[in-house]
Amino acid sequence: MTPESLREAELPAMHRVGTPGFPSPDAVSSPEEAGHDDARHHASPGPREAVRTHLENVLPALRSLESQADRLADWGVELAQRLLSGQKLLAAGNGGSAAEAQHLTAELVGRFDAERMPFSAISLHAESSAVTAIANDYGYEELFARQVRAHGRSGDILVLLSTSGQSPNLLRAAEAASRLNVTTWALTGPAPNPLASCCDDAVAIDAISANAQEGHLIALHAICRAFEAEVARKGRGVPGPEVDRG
Repeated sequence: MTPESLREAELPAMHRVGTPGFPSPDAVSSPEEAGHDDARHHASPGPREAVRTHLENVLPALRSLESQADRLADWGVELAQRLLSGQKLLAAGNGGSAAEAQHLTAELVGRFDAERMPFSAISLHAESSAVTAIANDYGYEELFARQVRAHGRSGDILVLLSTSGQSPNLLRAAEAASRLNVTTWALTGPAPNPLASCCDDAVAIDAISANAQEGHLIALHAICRAFEAEVARKGRGVPGPEVDRG
């Protein structure tokens, strides 16, 4: 199981003993009833309890984001200013975080709400031939760093997503970006973690992995809200007439 996936061991740590869905040790009256002694410590919640617990764990992620609302707004404003000036956004992640990185770039190349011009945004994991060639020739840890060196220019922004904050390929990407004067932002799970520490700025969500990842999508949409507001405030981003290229 990868660091990006939900780790069952995290769940009890986020709850007091006796929280619905996580029985206390006293809930099993004897080893015979449980089958063996270890069953006391590995009792699994039923499906409904598991769902309720998961939904309850969304709230800490949301509260963590609310406490960082100003930072998210600042990111959206700075991203708009950079992209309106001709810079680009690069984004990367692994697994579910890769999907969310691609979600962000799609919002910028396409549109979020209102009609506007497209902006330059690239998901570094999305070009399959380059990804497999780099991983094959240089190793998976160089997957994003090499692409940063290829695409990154001074003034660009690199957004790195990781619930663990420990992915070696993201850490190397951040290091490569710093040498090119590319600004690095991290979206992670609980801090401190290596990725948050090595980037120029970070939004760290204090929640277990799955809920932190859900929080990342909310964070990205919040950034897009601020981005769109700044583009509109500048009176920029309005698309020109469509050209029929036949």
